[in-house]
Order: sequence, then structure tokens, then C-alpha cells
Amino acid sequence: MLDLALQNPNQYFTIILVVIFSVCCHEYMHARVALWQGDSTAADQGHLTLNPLKQMGIFSIMLVFIIGLAVGSVPVDHSRMKHRYSPALVAFAGPLINLVLFLFFCLGLVIVIFSINSMSKDVFYGLRELFKIGATYNVILFCLNMLPIPILDGYEVLAYFFPGMHRVDQRVKNTVLIFMVIVIFISGNFIFMLGDVITYFTVNFMAFLIIHLLNFLHLGKLI
Repeated sequence: MLDLALQNPNQYFTIILVVIFSVCCHEYMHARVALWQGDSTAADQGHLTLNPLKQMGIFSIMLVFIIGLAVGSVPVDHSRMKHRYSPALVAFAGPLINLVLFLFFCLGLVIVIFSINSMSKDVFYGLRELFKIGATYNVILFCLNMLPIPILDGYEVLAYFFPGMHRVDQRVKNTVLIFMVIVIFISGNFIFMLGDVITYFTVNFMAFLIIHLLNFLHLGKLI
């Protein structure tokens, strides 16, 4: 990331803005769904906001500038929730908004590509970069957060189906977490390549569907 800041500052700051926005949306949805499920802990502590200082904190914001990824957190109290499935629902809400943002950015990228002849080259490349980065980083955030690793959302979601996971010794959880963090760190290039591949195929699939829909409606000449 620091090399990118010197080589391509526009891309560097676009990544920072996209990641901070996406993480804040992720944490906001945890807080919002927790409140919906009866737990006002996060809401009472001011987490119904997109303020990165509240949702991420200074250290996590600094991580975005250094490595291009970050984490956030909101406090929840499972004992205050309405249903047995509520913790899993709250946990899934964060990754779900990243998936929605991924699809939104992919759709934006498709529209930009279709509109290439109606905008200047600088605007086209700027928007294409924004939507591509937004899509790639959000699908990465979705996939990473859905891993069944302690402290990640996927672990809580899976624990709804396998309640025994809550009884696993904390030392075992910590060991698994440290191991997976190392694996993720080592395989960083592969993770971003996978994000690019998923984005590429999703954008092409969306374009295929839109073209065929427009042709079906006899509007294909518009693009």
C-alpha cells in the first residue's frame, strides 16, 4: 500500500475511502440488526453511525493506510436478543451489506462500461477504477468475514447450526485464529486475485443479463 501511495496516489486514496466506507457500513448493520433483535447495546454506545472514528477507531484507520484492510467492532449482548437465531442474524448482517455493496459496485461498473462513448476518457477511467475497487474489496470483506474463525462473523453464523462451537476452549479458538491470520497474511496476493476474478465474472454476467433483457424489451440499441 505504501508503494502504491507513491506510484498511484489516486488509486491509493480510492482504496482507503472504499475500505473505510465499507467497514463502517458493515459495523452499522451489526448495530442496526442487533437493535431490531432486541439488543440496544451498540445503539446505546453510539454505533448507529457511519463515523469511522466510532466504528473502527484510530488504530484500525491507520491499518487501512498501511495494508489496505481494516476491522471494526460493535458491542453486542446475546442475552438481550429475542430469538435463538438472533446472534447469527446479527453476525450475518455485516457481511450481507458487503455483498450488497459488491453487487452495487458491479452494477455501477457495468453501467460505466456501457456508457464509455458518452463520457470523457478521464471520467470513464476514474469511475471504472472506483467501481472496480469497490466491488473487489467488498467481495473480499464478505468472504473473509464469513470464514468460520473465532471473532469473525462466519463463526457465529455456523455456531447457530452447531451450538457446540460455543463450548470450544478459548485457547483452541485463539490458536486457530492466529493460524488463520498468518495464512491470510501470507496468501494476500491470492485473496486479491480471487476478488478480481469474482468481480470480473460477476460484471460479465450482469452485462450479459442486461443486454439480453434490453434486447427482449427491444431497447438494445440504447447501448
